[in-house]
Amino acid sequence: MQRKDIKIRSTAGGTFDCYLATPDAQGMGPAIVLASAVHGVDKDIRAIADEFAAAGYIAAAPDLFWRSIPGPLGRDDDRTKQRSQPRLEKIRAGEADMADTLAELRRLPQFNGRAAAMGFCYGGPYAILGPKRLGYAAGISCHGTQLKDYLKDLDGVTQPVCSSWGDQDHAAPPEVQEAYRGVPSRMKNVEVHIFPGVLHGYMMKDNTKAYHRQTVEFSMGRALAILGGLRGGEQRKPALARPVAG
Repeated sequence: MQRKDIKIRSTAGGTFDCYLATPDAQGMGPAIVLASAVHGVDKDIRAIADEFAAAGYIAAAPDLFWRSIPGPLGRDDDRTKQRSQPRLEKIRAGEADMADTLAELRRLPQFNGRAAAMGFCYGGPYAILGPKRLGYAAGISCHGTQLKDYLKDLDGVTQPVCSSWGDQDHAAPPEVQEAYRGVPSRMKNVEVHIFPGVLHGYMMKDNTKAYHRQTVEFSMGRALAILGGLRGGEQRKPALARPVAG
């Protein structure tokens, strides 16, 4: 696996940082672009990118906060709130960065042109916006926030979309989860998973209170299956099994 930090030129002017991990395997394959939580491209996001690269996929993690407060921030840093607000406006600005990252990946000879957008917490909406209008072939959200504002954006999306939460996620209250539970019955390309007893931020190992290994394994398994479908094979939906809390 090859790891490096690169600069991506923004179509609006300037450049922003992006962590890029590429597999050693020969041949072409799909990519995954990680839209980070408000903490930025920290060691957790880099570790997730490395895991995808180790599995044979290109993984990129752009700094979506370069316009205000760039770089990773600690969990106790008060500036995380500052750089994420106003939320809808910042998410909208980040769409250009997600599109520019995808364009940069198209320069790689091993990229087959198909990529999934995977969002965590703050980055969750890009799992919908990526396939909706940014050129992504799939979207994956893990403990995404603000997603009730983007439910209507699912209309017309035909690419695979997967959204997962713990049922104890304080940032995705019951009315949000219930609104999404009903989507798969009318949209066969959408899957929704709600994990009992799991907290917000379960994917992040540094979040020792919320990290939940079994749920991480399930979520990564689904992401890898979706990426496998972007190689050209048939994508399979999961069984109804759920990891247990603990």
